[in-house]
Amino acid sequence: MKRILILTAAVALLWTATAAGSGDSDGKHLTAVFSYATFYEPSTGSYFETYLSFDAWNLNFVKAGNQYQATVEALITVSLGDSIVLAKKYDLGSPKIASPDANRFNFIDVQRFALANGIYDLKLQIRDKNGDDEPTVVEQQLALYYDTKRPALSSVQMMSNVTPTETPNILSRSGYDMEPYINDFLPEQVGKINFYCELYNINHETRDQYVYAVSFIEVKETGKVLESTQSVKRLERGPIIPIFSTIDIEDLPSGNYNLVVEIRNHDNDIMLYKRLPFFRSNPQVEAKLNQTPVSMTFAGTLNDEAQLNEYIEALAPIANEVERRDIYDIIHRPGIEEKQRFMYRFWVRREPLNPDGAWLEYKQRIDYVNANFTWPRADFDGTKTKGIHTDRGRVYLQYGAPDFVRDEKNFVSMRYMGGGVTIQGNNNLQPHDVPKQGQIFYLPYQLWRYNNLPGDDANRCFIFWDEFRSGFYKLLHSNARGEVRDSMWERRLCGQQLEENVVGEVGEQFERGY
Repeated sequence: MKRILILTAAVALLWTATAAGSGDSDGKHLTAVFSYATFYEPSTGSYFETYLSFDAWNLNFVKAGNQYQATVEALITVSLGDSIVLAKKYDLGSPKIASPDANRFNFIDVQRFALANGIYDLKLQIRDKNGDDEPTVVEQQLALYYDTKRPALSSVQMMSNVTPTETPNILSRSGYDMEPYINDFLPEQVGKINFYCELYNINHETRDQYVYAVSFIEVKETGKVLESTQSVKRLERGPIIPIFSTIDIEDLPSGNYNLVVEIRNHDNDIMLYKRLPFFRSNPQVEAKLNQTPVSMTFAGTLNDEAQLNEYIEALAPIANEVERRDIYDIIHRPGIEEKQRFMYRFWVRREPLNPDGAWLEYKQRIDYVNANFTWPRADFDGTKTKGIHTDRGRVYLQYGAPDFVRDEKNFVSMRYMGGGVTIQGNNNLQPHDVPKQGQIFYLPYQLWRYNNLPGDDANRCFIFWDEFRSGFYKLLHSNARGEVRDSMWERRLCGQQLEENVVGEVGEQFERGY
C-alpha cells in the first residue's frame, strides 16, 4: 500500500492515496485525493468538511440495470483520546455510465460534520467494493479553534467550478455552488485560481467600519510576492464575512508557490493570514522561456564571465538545494551562455513577470555586502574574503537589510556574574552568601534584528562576534529557524566570565531585540 501525505495548510490537509493489494483481473487499484477544511457557523459552532476525489478509470464498474457503476466504501472516524466521538460509514456510488470504457472522469464526495473545538485524530478508510484490494487507511490530526469572539479565518479552498445556486445543496455558499479543487497540483490546463474562505468575528477586534482582504501569490522558496497577482477587497466588518476571489495564473511558470490571504486593518496592519501551498506545472510557459534568446534578457548584458561567476555564486543563500548544487557545478565550467541562461531562469522562477527588476534588487544586496563586509585575510597576502562569502554577507543576502543593528566594539557591563561568596555575618557571626558581581568585558559584537522573516516568527535576532578583534565577524547565535544556535553563546562572547545558565546584559539585549 502506498500513501502520500501532504500538509497544505494549518487547518487543511491533502492525501493522495493509492491502494495496492492482490488486485482484480484488470489490475486496477483505487486512487483518491482526500482533504478537509474547517469552518465556523455562529448559530451552531465549529464544523469541518471532507472532500474525496476519485479517478473513475481506476475503479471497477459492474452492471447496474442497463448501465455500469462503481462503488466505494468509506469509513470516517474522529477520535478524542481513546474515545470515538464521530463515525460515519457509507457507500459512495459513481455516476452511471453506458459502457465500462466510458470511465475517463473524476467524481467527488463532500461530507459535513459539526464538531466542538479541540484536537482530534481523523481517520479515513476506503476500498473499492468491486475489487480485491485491502482497504486504504490514512490518519491525521484535526484541529478546530473557533469561538464566538476570537477573530479567525477559515481554511482557504480552491474551487474548480463556481456557478449560481439554483437549489441549495452541500456545495452552496454565499449564493454560489462551489465545487472544491482538492489537489495542490495545478497543471497548465488550469488558467485561474478560484478560492474561497470566511472571516469570523472581526468586529470584536476592530471598530473600523471596514477591513481589507489582500490576496496574492508568493514564491514559496523566497516569499517574493508576485505583485501582478495581488488584489484588495474592502470588507464591511461583521460576525461572518465570505471572501471569494480569482487570480489569473495563465502565465505563471512551473514552480512552488503559496496562495496567501491576509486581513488588514485601516492602518494596513496584518491582523490574520493563511497560506495555501501549491505546485504549478506550465510547460508551455517553460518552453517560451527556453526559446527566449538570452541576448534579449538582462542576463545577456552580463558579459564578464568572472563577474558572472561571482553573481551566480552570490545566489546560493536564496537558492534551493537543487539550485545550489547547480551553482557550484556551473561556476567551475567554462562557457558564458550557459551561465547567462541559468541566471535568467533563476530569476524567472522567482519573479516570472519581472525577472529584471528582481535581479537588480538583489544585485543591490550583493554590492552592499561586498562594499561593507569584504575582509583582508589573516595572512595579509593581498587577497580578500569577499563580502558574499562572510556570515554577515550571507545573512544579508538571504534576508535583506536588518531592521535594527547594534554595533558594540568595547561593551562592558557591571552585572551579576553568577555564584557568590560566603562572608561572616554580623548577627551571631552566621555566614551568608553575597551574589558575585563585577565588570564583564565582551568581545566586539553586532546584534541584528529582523522584524519579520518569511516562514518564521516576528523579531528574530542574529549575534555576530569578532572573536580575535581582527574585524572579521562570524555568526555566533540566532533564534531564527534553521540558523546556528549555541546555548553558551554569551559565555563565549564574554570569555567565560558568566557562569552557566546566567543571562548577562547582552543576553537581555538579544531577548529584547535591541
